[in-house]
Amino acid sequence: MLGFRVRKMRGKPPSKRPSVDGPLLEIQVHPSQIRLGVRYFFFTRRQLAIWAGGIAAYVALVVFSLIVSPIVIGNLFQRSEYETLVAERRRQGERLQALSAQLGEVGEASDSLHLRMSRIYLAYGLDSEEEEGQGSGYPFVETPFTEGELPQSIFRNSVRHGRGLERQIHERMAVLGSFIDEIQSFEQEHADQVRTTPSLTPLKREEFVLTSPFGTRRSPFTKKIDFHPGIDLAASTGTPIYAPADGKVVYSGRYPVRRSVSWWRYGNLVAVRHGDRFISIYGHCDTLAVRVGQAVKQGEVLATVGNTGWSTSPHLHYEVRRRDEEGDYRPVDPRVYILDHRWRDEEQLLIRGRRAPDMSDYDPLPRTIARRR
Repeated sequence: MLGFRVRKMRGKPPSKRPSVDGPLLEIQVHPSQIRLGVRYFFFTRRQLAIWAGGIAAYVALVVFSLIVSPIVIGNLFQRSEYETLVAERRRQGERLQALSAQLGEVGEASDSLHLRMSRIYLAYGLDSEEEEGQGSGYPFVETPFTEGELPQSIFRNSVRHGRGLERQIHERMAVLGSFIDEIQSFEQEHADQVRTTPSLTPLKREEFVLTSPFGTRRSPFTKKIDFHPGIDLAASTGTPIYAPADGKVVYSGRYPVRRSVSWWRYGNLVAVRHGDRFISIYGHCDTLAVRVGQAVKQGEVLATVGNTGWSTSPHLHYEVRRRDEEGDYRPVDPRVYILDHRWRDEEQLLIRGRRAPDMSDYDPLPRTIARRR
């Protein structure tokens, strides 16, 4: 066993004790085995003061740690929670931007549908002033939001943009719903007119390339500016040409040069009357699959693409002529009536289609084609 003995000493220390001036604190350690001997430790007042100060500082540090530790730990938890909230806000911001992008795509799709519906109106010959859908919010005018409608957030502008798009889409959907109702009602009441409106492409959409549009152009033969009363669709020789609507064949063959040089240039020609409103023309054909007086249904083969007449390469010259109030058949842009194909300039096409083109240099239909049978 160990034994401790502490005593204060004054005066001179024994020979075994350190030689120092002043009072000493003696600590004796007595082992349980006598043969090991007693061990002595001596401290001065200064050493005692240092030890006491160290112990006091340690105790103070422990007390301080006990007080501060809950605060530090709480701050660490708050920082972790803050970082979690920041990450969540970032994710929500990215999601908001993605939703805004999707709303923008939906808005573009609704605009495209609106153009298509407008083309249907124009193809059916409906007066734009009578179109309820046209007057139901197009173009869309955005209503500003009040301050209370938008949250106080760094995403405030994104929310404003998204809600604006949402309002526009709701308005456009209402307009398109009105369009559809009007068109369905018209088609039910005018089924014959719908069947005889040349609304499909005469060639399959993947089989042709538009090489010459409707309107003013430079002639590939005379190199002069002239009026092109149809569109040229380049395709391989032998490509089938389909009827774009129900009708009756009024011409099939090569027009005699002695009667008209201009129509002779069309090469092998087919003309189809569609009701009382339209006549469609197919020039530069290779082979002809119909005869005069034959009734045809939409989608039936009329001829094949060729390179006959005044033609620089195999293609179909396609015309649509619409009867005006005077009874004359005037050329119109066939693309306005082709509803199963999307053109690059549809918006400009629609604008041009709504105003009568200045056409003074086109060949009127021959009597054999224009007269009613």
